[in-house]
Amino acid sequence: MDLASFSLEPELLAFRKLLLITNELRERCPWDREQTIESIRHLTIEEVHELSSAILSGDTEEIKKELGDLIMHVVFYSRIASEMQKFNIADVLKGISEKLIRRHPHVYGKVDADNSEKVKKNWEKIKLSETNKSVLDGVPLSLPSLIKAFRIQEKVAGVGFDWTDKKQVLEKVKEEIREIEEILAEAPGNTERLSEEIGDALFALVNFSRFSKINPDDAMEKANRKFQKRFIMMEDMIKKEGKDISKLKMEEWDLLWEEVKKEC
Repeated sequence: MDLASFSLEPELLAFRKLLLITNELRERCPWDREQTIESIRHLTIEEVHELSSAILSGDTEEIKKELGDLIMHVVFYSRIASEMQKFNIADVLKGISEKLIRRHPHVYGKVDADNSEKVKKNWEKIKLSETNKSVLDGVPLSLPSLIKAFRIQEKVAGVGFDWTDKKQVLEKVKEEIREIEEILAEAPGNTERLSEEIGDALFALVNFSRFSKINPDDAMEKANRKFQKRFIMMEDMIKKEGKDISKLKMEEWDLLWEEVKKEC
């Protein structure tokens, strides 16, 4: 593929404009001048979460805006680093381009990978050969636990440590649930053991989700939103009936829940 054959003039002009604006803000805006790589880290995390929310809502206009904010952060980090004589935006772009080419030998080389699973396995093998470290070194410590479990399982699967059948994974989930039941029967007050087994059960369920080609974080967020919607509907029904929400009996909650389940 001849990359030079593509016309990127509009994209290059837009990116050039962003570079010029970022440089000018760094030089002339008091707030921008004060920032460091460390000081804007939390803002970047916030932007990632805002992008995630936009994606979940399916709002493409918001997705576009949040992507713009993230690109601005990348440019801003690079500008600050260039002042420190560490790297600049050209180094960042060159680095990611070289990595993408290196890790896609089935596109830019002669390696065979005719499905996504082979691509992922090749990616992990190449990545491991580049660092000579653990397969799991690439999993950030600060990732939310649910996503971290998913990425850990993806990475070890990429080098062949995986189940062969979905039924095996589901049986593992059931096994972990049975162990929770055993603790509740034998030592219900042992919260340390119970916590450990709940963690094992969640880890197994995440694995089942991964094996089923379902992102567990997406599934969990959908469940959160569904529950929130239903509970808010119950609150509205309680208010219309003039009842005190804190004094409802469980039987009343059950009836309300069954009612809202019919609607969503």
